[in-house]
Amino acid sequence: MALSLAEEMRAEILSVDSVQVYRGMDIGAAKPSAADRARIPHHMLDLVPPETDYTVAEFQAEGRRVMAEAQDRGAPLILAGGSGLYYRALVDPLEFPPGDPEVRRGVDEMSDEGARAELLAADPDAPRHVDLANPRRVRRAVEVIRMGGPPPSRLSGREAALKVRDYQGGAPAPALGLDPGPSLAGRVKSRLAGMVREGLIEEVAGLDGRLGRNASQAVGYKQLLPVVRGEAPLEEGLRRAESATMRLARRQRTFFRRDPRIRWLPWEDDPGGMLRSARRLLEEMEG
Repeated sequence: MALSLAEEMRAEILSVDSVQVYRGMDIGAAKPSAADRARIPHHMLDLVPPETDYTVAEFQAEGRRVMAEAQDRGAPLILAGGSGLYYRALVDPLEFPPGDPEVRRGVDEMSDEGARAELLAADPDAPRHVDLANPRRVRRAVEVIRMGGPPPSRLSGREAALKVRDYQGGAPAPALGLDPGPSLAGRVKSRLAGMVREGLIEEVAGLDGRLGRNASQAVGYKQLLPVVRGEAPLEEGLRRAESATMRLARRQRTFFRRDPRIRWLPWEDDPGGMLRSARRLLEEMEG
């Protein structure tokens, strides 16, 4: 869809994906092929090695630089991808407190229960602003507090945070969402099987021992690492990868559905039909 629209609009594509930034994570991240990249200029791909813990704050800074340069050149950009936080980091006034690797290592050594307890002790109102069931979010909040930064309840009261909460950041262009439709599970299974045929298992094996804190949590890679290490059979790894992909898809849909600026297209099995629907909706939004 993005490729076809980019060709028609003479646009470039900016990938809004938290895994495609890592070099070597190609098949499992569904990166565009070399032919696709030759067809349409792409940005925000292969930025860092998988050992690097690339942050959303770094993505925001680099992505906004790319957007500014494209604007100076008069080149339209299509933001495409499914990482909701990364998308909003580019189009909304999200603020990211600084981090510190040494502090982070200390926080990472804590148990989930210990991190939650420290967060609640420092900010009893934190559950209103941080998902306590998400260990990474809890640890990040603890890291910020240990560095002397604002606790979640105070951070959420800032003007920029209020604009983000109310979706008032001002997306720079019409935003389209593609509903996955009722046949998602079958497509996920087929897509994963295709990735395996393309060499996903070999790709994961080649990355074993090289994946940093963030990259090692990527869906598909995390579930298949035990397979290449001989700790789980392939069938189990694939089953877990399918389940994780479905959970991720549901979370993404819920995240994006909250954004009132996004107009949604119902799923069609005919790609040409969806493209025509997208064109009509874009014309309506721009007209």
